Order: sequence, then C-alpha cells, then structure tokens
Amino acid sequence: MTHIPAVMFLHDLGRGEAEVIILAVEHPGSLVILDDRRGRLVASSLGLTMIGTLGILLIAKRRGLIQSLTQEIGYLQTRIGFRIGADLKARVLQEAGE
Repeated sequence: MTHIPAVMFLHDLGRGEAEVIILAVEHPGSLVILDDRRGRLVASSLGLTMIGTLGILLIAKRRGLIQSLTQEIGYLQTRIGFRIGADLKARVLQEAGE
C-alpha cells in the first residue's frame, strides 16, 4: 500500500514518528501512539487510528490502574519535559473527573 502524498512528509518528522507511521501503514488496523503534532497530521492524512500519551493515561485512570492523572501528567512534565497546552490539560483532567 503506497500513499505518496503523505509519505512525502515523512522526511519532516523525527525518525521515531516516521518509523511508527511506516509500520502502521504496513500493518493495517494498528493503533498508532503519537504525541507529535506533525506526526499526528501525517498519520491522520493516511487514515491511521491514533492515541496519544494522555489518551493512554485516561484509559489507565478509568480502569483504576493509576490513582491521579494530575500526578502522572505532572511527573511527565517535570521529569521528562512532556509539553501539553493548558487547555488540553484542563479538558483531559475534566474528562477524568479531576
């Protein structure tokens, strides 16, 4: 399966993002885990199903695997430099009931 228009943009992505997208195209039905905005745009243009780190954390919270989404996001931000906009953070925390 070749998607020439979207594949042309892979060179604008980091190596990890590009490899994830290529693997997902080669394996239809895959769930792509991406946080990078450019990577998500390319994946979306290819019709790939995506989830981000916050989506995974929200699922974990709903399943009782983590106690505090606020705490986990704080850890990601302070310890590894995870960037998240204030609006998105507020929406995710509200959805988690925090």
